[in-house]
Amino acid sequence: MEKYGLVIVHTGNGKGKTTAALGLAVRAWGDGLRVCILQFIKGGWKYGELKTLETLAAADGRIEIKQCGLGFTNTEEHEEQEHKEAASKALAMAGEAITSGDWDLVILDEINYAVKFGLITVDDVMALLACRPKDLHLVLTGRDAKPELIEKADLVTEMKQIKHPYEQGIKAQIGIEF
Repeated sequence: MEKYGLVIVHTGNGKGKTTAALGLAVRAWGDGLRVCILQFIKGGWKYGELKTLETLAAADGRIEIKQCGLGFTNTEEHEEQEHKEAASKALAMAGEAITSGDWDLVILDEINYAVKFGLITVDDVMALLACRPKDLHLVLTGRDAKPELIEKADLVTEMKQIKHPYEQGIKAQIGIEF
């Protein structure tokens, strides 16, 4: 069977974009693929998926996850320029991961947010797509995916929020939402 690398976008205002991408990462790892996950916004948080992926990485090194961001961009903890610098470094790491030949699947988690918040440009992301080898699978997550990315993708899934427990005063639950 000829391998054809897919460009996959998970977007929309509903929960589950990262979770879907990480589920795909686990599936790919289970089938022998090499997986690189770069998180453009998340940084410093320890959550269940990280623990799982670190365990898989320790097994054979075929999966890697790096939190490249500084966390939420709407806090006073970091200046906008610091977020831009972190996103620029993540972008360079993404280019290296995509072109290195070391990975079968590269996930750029929350890259659409990085574009939305002006930390990188849609042209930066389009340049990543242009240098992607034809057999590399590439996943882009985050709300508000730009039309250019949607057009270029092979598979686009929009997570649509219908109902959310937060609306009922229920806080995020460990093991379910993070």
